[in-house]
Amino acid sequence: MTEDPTPDGARTERIVRMGESPRNLREALRKSVWIVIWLVFLSSPVHDLVSGHHTSAATAAGWAGLAAFVTVYLMLVFRHMGKAFTGSVAVTLMVTGLGALAVVLCLTLGAPWLGLFVYVSVACGTTLPMRVSYWTIPLTAVVMLLVGLHGGEEDARNLVLLVVLIGFAMTGVRQLVRTTIELRRARATVAQLAANEERLRLARDLHDLLGHSLSLITLKSELAGRMLPDHPDKAAQQVADIEQVSRQALVDVREAVTGYRRLRLAEELAGAQVALTAAEVNADLPAEPALDGVPEETESALAWALREAVTNVVRHSGARRCTVELVRRQTLDGPVLELTVEDDGSGGTSGAAPGNGLTGLAERLEKAGGSMEARRLRHGFRLVARGPLEGGRASVGAAGDPVGSGA
Repeated sequence: MTEDPTPDGARTERIVRMGESPRNLREALRKSVWIVIWLVFLSSPVHDLVSGHHTSAATAAGWAGLAAFVTVYLMLVFRHMGKAFTGSVAVTLMVTGLGALAVVLCLTLGAPWLGLFVYVSVACGTTLPMRVSYWTIPLTAVVMLLVGLHGGEEDARNLVLLVVLIGFAMTGVRQLVRTTIELRRARATVAQLAANEERLRLARDLHDLLGHSLSLITLKSELAGRMLPDHPDKAAQQVADIEQVSRQALVDVREAVTGYRRLRLAEELAGAQVALTAAEVNADLPAEPALDGVPEETESALAWALREAVTNVVRHSGARRCTVELVRRQTLDGPVLELTVEDDGSGGTSGAAPGNGLTGLAERLEKAGGSMEARRLRHGFRLVARGPLEGGRASVGAAGDPVGSGA
């Protein structure tokens, strides 16, 4: 939560989104690393080909078969992972061809190639419908056992449990990816519906506030226009009424806009939890703050402070932990509500001036009768905002006194 600027979204760019295509080259490389890890079971076929146990023709055919197997496998798993099965004949034929290729290579080149059935099981678990995967995965293990009878029975028995477990594990991963994608879409839909509902509420409020006033102004304007030639005094009275109605309408609109712009601490705490979690920051926030008796100006100012602090944590600090505390304290100037936001991110240079965000925040708190302290720690940053619970002003802690210590 430091004022030192870093490129916007730098932390977000480091997060690889599950179930979505890579957004940049860095994400593509990270996902490729996971692909390479799962190719470990190809070590036995590769060692078998380079050991010189086969003729030149058999070795060349083995390399070609292995290349074709890996190509089909990657096309299947990493193009269709987490996607709903669309009944594509091509996908079904590719899975069948992958199994047939594994059988042919094992029968012709020997037991070291039995590990290919692990990839066949993964392909069944990630691309076929669930009800089909539940019987094709055990079927893959049975086929491997039958193939292993031709010289690799012991190796087949050692692999059978692995083939079954990995296949069913990939069905779980597939469901997790699909659930994540659906959850992301549902969250976007909820946000859109909330925005639509807010627009409808704003339209209703404006209609209720201005509908009557504008109708009355229109009516009195027409009446004043008709009275002006013959009864100028009565027309002047109508104009005076129009001025009074328009002034009251302006007051109503200003009050409504003030209500729309006022933030609520409970809502900001919920939003902070979501933002910190999305940024992979371990958040420790109060569950249900007790806000009874808190003036609206104090609550709004502290809510702005929380928003600014969390925004800095997510965008600039690179923190792994963020703690938010909200406590009531009794000071010499009266009771105050104190908000403390502390993170373990990277602090800036000690002589740097406060940023525009913190400066504006301090001015907002001062206007509400509160105070703010922001300081860099040895490992992190701490912001403390105080707002009065009564009509007085919040006290400012002495210099060097640990904020929130109650001293």
